[in-house]
Amino acid sequence: MLRSLLLTVVAALLSLWILLPLTYTFIAALADVKNYYERLVPTEYTLENFAVFFRLGAFDALLRSVAVAALTIVISFALGVPAGYVLGRLAFRGRDALRLAILSARMFPVMIMAVPLAVLFIDIGLYDTLLGIALVHAALALPFVVIITSSIFLSVPREMEEAGMVFGLSGWQVFTKITMPLAAPGLTAAAMFTFVISWNEAFAAAILASRERTLPALTVATTVAGIGGAAPDPYRFAAAAILSLPAFLIMAYMRKHLTAMWGVR
Repeated sequence: MLRSLLLTVVAALLSLWILLPLTYTFIAALADVKNYYERLVPTEYTLENFAVFFRLGAFDALLRSVAVAALTIVISFALGVPAGYVLGRLAFRGRDALRLAILSARMFPVMIMAVPLAVLFIDIGLYDTLLGIALVHAALALPFVVIITSSIFLSVPREMEEAGMVFGLSGWQVFTKITMPLAAPGLTAAAMFTFVISWNEAFAAAILASRERTLPALTVATTVAGIGGAAPDPYRFAAAAILSLPAFLIMAYMRKHLTAMWGVR
């Protein structure tokens, strides 16, 4: 009884810890700038804070962010899933060292690589393109995709693959009809994780594009550089709301279909 009560209290406190900042973010995003600093909880509200960002191209930036995230998932999976399968299913000398080397590639800060990559992309024609941004995001996500997918494929029972071979399936048919369906829930979770990495990345996207900026890069540029000067707090909260709401809706949609297809919660 005491343990159940303690778990309930901890869960309630964690929920408040998460929900209160989110709730205040959306309340403050609607606050009137003129009266915002007079009260802790705003009493006058307006949609002008959001209108400012949409006039600056937030909707187009949102579409670019979705396109970049989709490209990032495609590139990361095209390279990461085969590598993860090899690391998870094949035993060879140096496998653990290779896994560590792949993960260590994530140790290099984006700030160090962004400017040299911008110079390189200008030379090869990838500067200010969605593909250029997606390639950088894929490089950031690829180590995690390889490690996650290797663990996923390692958990697939070999007995089921061997049973498929006994019934006359080829190696490719075993992979497509047995291994991939069993690994699909984990791969979907890896895709969601890759989406989050791409969606939240702003620094490289701001450096590698001047016109084709993603939504995080646009919001950071407008709030840090300011809208005609230092951006007021309601504008910053509106930027946070614009940035978080689409990601929340997309992740909720993906989770719903993940649950419906494979029963994963």
